Amino acid sequence: MIKAKFLKNWIFFLAAVLLSVTVFAREALPLESIAARDLPKEAQQTLVLIKQNGPFPYAKDGVVFGNYEGVLPKRKRGYYHEFTVKTPGARNRGARRIITGGEPASSGEYYYTDDHYATFRRIRE
Repeated sequence: MIKAKFLKNWIFFLAAVLLSVTVFAREALPLESIAARDLPKEAQQTLVLIKQNGPFPYAKDGVVFGNYEGVLPKRKRGYYHEFTVKTPGARNRGARRIITGGEPASSGEYYYTDDHYATFRRIRE
């Protein structure tokens, strides 16, 4: 009886520890920032297109960004949208994106990644 109770308490303790580690590991860390004027010229052009609602050169521009990496602050699905930043010499969309929060054209919440979502910098205007 004592052994079963000890085992039950030990399993409960381990589950609580694992749950807390999972929750804290997924919290977004503070992001570095970058001034809009310091972005590559292609990113500056993409930012202008976002603010004027296009037209966008890529069919996937404006799709929902899921934030599966958990780098950006947690928000409800559909809050973030992604836009391609042209990469000179790339045969595909490349790794550069601007992610917007809220209403893309007017929210003022913009993030830049040049490594396909591994890291982000908040764009300061």
